[in-house]
Amino acid sequence: MRAIDTNVLVRLLVRDDAKQVARAEQFVAKGAWISLVTLVETAWVLASVYELEDNAIAQAVDMLLNHQQLTVQDGETVAAALEDFRRKPSLGFSDCLILAIARKAGHVPLGTFDRNLAKREGAQKL
Repeated sequence: MRAIDTNVLVRLLVRDDAKQVARAEQFVAKGAWISLVTLVETAWVLASVYELEDNAIAQAVDMLLNHQQLTVQDGETVAAALEDFRRKPSLGFSDCLILAIARKAGHVPLGTFDRNLAKREGAQKL
């Protein structure tokens, strides 16, 4: 299966350049894979560049998890992170994903200086 990078994924989500959207759609039509790094970068771009609210970012991630042509790396872990993010959006999607990955790998507690993140199961404030 082919993979896509952040700028292709962003085009598919925000649809702000018709030519690039068409090329991106053509590329993913037979299926494409989204790495965790690409997903985190995309969430960051949506928040910082496009100034999307947490709810819109959560909807985008949910849509990607359920997309017919797209496969998200470690989708179950991403779904767990999304659930955490929806409960506590102030944590940010990337921190929720970092914690979900650590939990799945059995590498907890996750040491953090972030007070809010440290309140989540599996995290520990240093």
